[in-house]
Amino acid sequence: MKNILKMTLLLFLCINISCKKDLLDQQTPNTLPTDEFWKTEDDAQKGVNAIYHMFYQTGGFSRWMNFRLDLTSDEGFSNSPWVELADWTRFQYINYNFWEGNVNTFRDIYKAVFRCNQVINYVPDIPFADAAKKDQIIAQAKFLRAFWYYYAVVLYDNVAIVEKPLTPEDYPALSTPEQTWAFIVKDLTEASAILPPQYTGVEIGRPTKGAAQALLAKAYMQQRKWNDAKTALDYLVTGAGKSNYDLVDFKENFRATQENNKESVFEIQYSDANKTGEGDGPGSAMGSNRAQFFAPRSIGWSDGQARYWLVNEFKKEKTVGGAIDPRLRYSLFYPALEADFGDKIYGRSWQWNADEAWFKKGSRDYYRDNEDYFNQVNFRVIRYADVLLMYAETLNELNQTADAYQYVNRVRQRSNLAPLATAYPGIGTNKTLFAERLKMERALELCGEGVRWPDLKRWGDLDTQAGVDKVTLRDPDFRNFVVGKHIRLPLPQAEVENNTNIKQNDFY
Repeated sequence: MKNILKMTLLLFLCINISCKKDLLDQQTPNTLPTDEFWKTEDDAQKGVNAIYHMFYQTGGFSRWMNFRLDLTSDEGFSNSPWVELADWTRFQYINYNFWEGNVNTFRDIYKAVFRCNQVINYVPDIPFADAAKKDQIIAQAKFLRAFWYYYAVVLYDNVAIVEKPLTPEDYPALSTPEQTWAFIVKDLTEASAILPPQYTGVEIGRPTKGAAQALLAKAYMQQRKWNDAKTALDYLVTGAGKSNYDLVDFKENFRATQENNKESVFEIQYSDANKTGEGDGPGSAMGSNRAQFFAPRSIGWSDGQARYWLVNEFKKEKTVGGAIDPRLRYSLFYPALEADFGDKIYGRSWQWNADEAWFKKGSRDYYRDNEDYFNQVNFRVIRYADVLLMYAETLNELNQTADAYQYVNRVRQRSNLAPLATAYPGIGTNKTLFAERLKMERALELCGEGVRWPDLKRWGDLDTQAGVDKVTLRDPDFRNFVVGKHIRLPLPQAEVENNTNIKQNDFY
């Protein structure tokens, strides 16, 4: 951690640490030291924009975060010939300093936190003509800091809370998950009070009040604080923000044709404008690499695949018209896709194994016959269907199961499925049975969208060997899962060795 936190000091586009000048220490004309940069409203805007640039780095959702959230869960796996990479999706962690599996994601989380901290700490002292504009810039930084810490604690459990730009002399200590969740809640609560309900024009894509409330609800749900989660979700479902959101044509959540639509609560803005390498330069790539790594063999790298049990689950229940659940068509590539819906796979008939499937969401098969590193399809981190299903889960946990049905039904109705009580009358108001069915409803609606790993942790399905054994029936990689150990990743070993205030996670 110490090593990466030092590195972040060198990587921010416009800022260097100032030091005493002499003949061998001349200021570069292309950068400004900290005490000369944070002076104007324009500086503040550049500072917050630099945080968003972290979405284009490979350690996050552009590439490796997808491996952590989708492939490590029971929805996906890796059959990559790059054995070390595949091992990191099946709980065989040998080299804790493996760059692609661990260090890159850890580094980019703390680079993002560093940039957030610069805005939060320096912008308050900048004079603004409009104080509300200043407050919104700081609120964006707080949302984004909470965003990255949410994934840090979901992946690692024990991480360092950093609230200010660090110097090389700082050695932050690890915090407990409880402390980090409290920090996330504080940031999101403060951000939500300032962020607007909506943006227009070029500002669309920045976090709104609804995005802050939805992420706040996710943070509370991971702690199983159901009353607090419901209060946060009320804004989007029954409160002042509900008119801003609705469900849209399912496929339009995974294409570039109707981005930032009414179902979008928060999405990462990608672009194929710069077909260059990743990095921090102004001309660096701004696209997603996910489809390139998750596409079928001979189309992309095929380092990530979907578990076939998802195909089978989609086909278990027909629509009210007797058809296959239409979500399958836009969620997965699988052998019978052409026979079932008339769709080829990037223009090809099936040429892969009969028991294979791949994630389709975010692919560009609707107009291309291959993938590359510059996929412009925005990634919907939180969409309204997820919010509705979270609300149903929260109500069920609060023993309001009868009220929870309507929110599941809204999601099912879009796919022309019968109401839940009609399709599964045996559930009734049984809280446990409702929760079990909701797990599958979430998988069918949200598979491959980065929510399954947090779901498994929240549900406690990985807390006991009996729970893991049930998951193993869907994903044989969980035979490697050690209860109490693999619920979290190891910290990069270089960080442990470079910072005497932290120790490696338990059992590593």
